[in-house]
Amino acid sequence: MADSTDTDTPAEDPFDQIVNAPFDAAISERYLIYAMSTITARSLPDLRDGLKPVHRRLLWAMRQLKLDPSSGYKKCARVVGDVIGKYHPHGDQSVYDAMVRLAQTFSLRYPLVDGQGNFGNIDGDNAAAYRYTEARLTKTAIELMQGLDENATDFKPTYNGEDEEPEVMPGLFPNLLANGASGIAVGMATSIPSHNAAEVIDAAMLLIDEPRATHEQLMQIVQGPDFATGGVLVDSRETISTAYASGRGALRVRARFHAAASKDAADRDAGIERLPNGTWQLVISEIPYQVQKGKLIEQIAQLIADKKLPILDDVRDESDTEIRIVLVPKSRNVDPEDLKNALYRLTDLETRFGLNMNVLDANRVPKVMGIGEVLREWLAHQIEVLVRRSQHRLEKIDARLELLEGYIIAYLNLDRIIEIIRTEDEPKPVMMEEFQLTDRQAEAILNMRLRSLRKLEEMELRRELDELKAEREELVKLLESPAR
Repeated sequence: MADSTDTDTPAEDPFDQIVNAPFDAAISERYLIYAMSTITARSLPDLRDGLKPVHRRLLWAMRQLKLDPSSGYKKCARVVGDVIGKYHPHGDQSVYDAMVRLAQTFSLRYPLVDGQGNFGNIDGDNAAAYRYTEARLTKTAIELMQGLDENATDFKPTYNGEDEEPEVMPGLFPNLLANGASGIAVGMATSIPSHNAAEVIDAAMLLIDEPRATHEQLMQIVQGPDFATGGVLVDSRETISTAYASGRGALRVRARFHAAASKDAADRDAGIERLPNGTWQLVISEIPYQVQKGKLIEQIAQLIADKKLPILDDVRDESDTEIRIVLVPKSRNVDPEDLKNALYRLTDLETRFGLNMNVLDANRVPKVMGIGEVLREWLAHQIEVLVRRSQHRLEKIDARLELLEGYIIAYLNLDRIIEIIRTEDEPKPVMMEEFQLTDRQAEAILNMRLRSLRKLEEMELRRELDELKAEREELVKLLESPAR
């Protein structure tokens, strides 16, 4: 029984924790924390890899599951389970929706996920549930993650501290501009179109050769957006260039009329298919980005039903894997250009894409950038990655060279080494003293299997030694020369 003189420490009064503060100040402080979290950890892409955290975690989880392009597919349910269990503690549906978008060829110019099963379509139908669909990574995604094993970027603990995840993807693929991004945060949004990856890389190469290259020089290489669904950009070069200089603007995108079956080149480019008796029809082969084909056809059909477009008689969807929407005029005397212009005005055959290049820079600060600044910052990241990968390789080479030099000493003194191992109680210090070996070299020699001794050929060892020394020399030159 406890002694009566023992004094129990009094329980802390929870009311002592209450702090008096003005209500508006307390609310605004908490709202600011929430706003910053949606901006930096949810809605805006990182300039360096063009990914939001959910996409980065999806790709990382798929890499951990070894879902590379050469291996088989795995159920999406397995991937989503890993992502929400280990890395991204949010709803499973939001994670699956993000994964589906990474696999859709009409959403991404260069898909990062290779999906098998129903991943939705351009008509606006949803993907099948994740228990039915399967996925693996594409070669593009592998390129984007190249260097993760070579200390190219920092890793951070996951939300529960049990695991690690990369802070950013190191690969050379220019994902931000090649695939674009869109997102709405608190008080700010982002809307970046996709571009031709070859153009983006050519522009980056120009900046490497000429760091002071002008905006006009860059815009001669990057012509403008290159949307996943195609379409035609109708703004003038000056309008496009101005939008890209500031990182803000609006671009007009139209459907493309193209009749592949027409014999006449002018008709083919105008989308006109000639029929018997002098009649004709228009063929649409590409529609504006983010326009659902099903809704577009409904829109045109409604115009015909409401008699708002008396020069149009019928609309048919003859699409298979390629888009083919056929428009039948009321009579053969209708001017095709008049019909097109009326449709641009009354339907989503012409849309506006808002350009807002708002991204998180290397310090995770949101900023609206022009194309030159985006490319320069991306290049700075790539050079940092290259330096880190080179230093990592250098360390690996140095470690291997140390062992090879030890193996050569062992080969040249094989009988004596075997004698030491057989006769000495502690062979390691004796070997280190007699042959001036380092601790690692002696340990490696002692750990060798007898069958490996047969393979110890001096010529082979010296050949590998020379190759590694040559590679080391090149890496040292690279790291010492900013020009390289």
